Amino acid sequence: MMTQLKEARRMRGQNQQQAADHFGVSQAYFSMLEKGVRKPSRRLAQRLMRFYSLPPTVLPTTPFETTSGSPEVLARELGWLGYPGFAHLATGQKKMNPADFLLAALSQNNLEARTAEGLPWLVAKYPDMNSGWLVQNARSKNLQNRLGFAVTLAQRASNNGGLLNLEKELEDSKLVKEDSFCRELSDGERRWLREHRSAEAAKWNLLSDLRPESVRYL
Repeated sequence: MMTQLKEARRMRGQNQQQAADHFGVSQAYFSMLEKGVRKPSRRLAQRLMRFYSLPPTVLPTTPFETTSGSPEVLARELGWLGYPGFAHLATGQKKMNPADFLLAALSQNNLEARTAEGLPWLVAKYPDMNSGWLVQNARSKNLQNRLGFAVTLAQRASNNGGLLNLEKELEDSKLVKEDSFCRELSDGERRWLREHRSAEAAKWNLLSDLRPESVRYL
């Protein structure tokens, strides 16, 4: 956040004292925010994001717990994060850190297909997500294969070499157990997908036919 905040402040033509006065904090505290020594509260982070047009990756991440989200809520949250396929659902200004949303979506057992298709877009859209937090929490919930698959699709669809390090880090802890990409599958679907899954899904021991060319809006 520090580089983004410092650059955004300068683009506004403000010095640190002027920025601190605007947000009702001390200049010393604002300096610590820019240096990454202190993290803003969620409320302050939202104000900084709106005023300086910063990406939602500046918002604090929250302790990750596997939760069951309704399809409507997950689609709306993806729309809030800018996904063009759900732009019509993005009413209001609510946003969350995309890393929070990504792991919440990956933890679903029956994620709506259109939302699942948007996850590689999310990875490509926000490559500055906190990768350390993502990997640690994905591993704690055995989601590293699902996350790795989304990262691989994003990397190949966008040709963003910056995602290769994250992909490699996830490969180091890849699970052998077969899984699906956020869906419960019948025996027939499993048999079919074992024959027709994409190379990217096979790489991550997943049953899915999603391919880089399926990632829209990049």
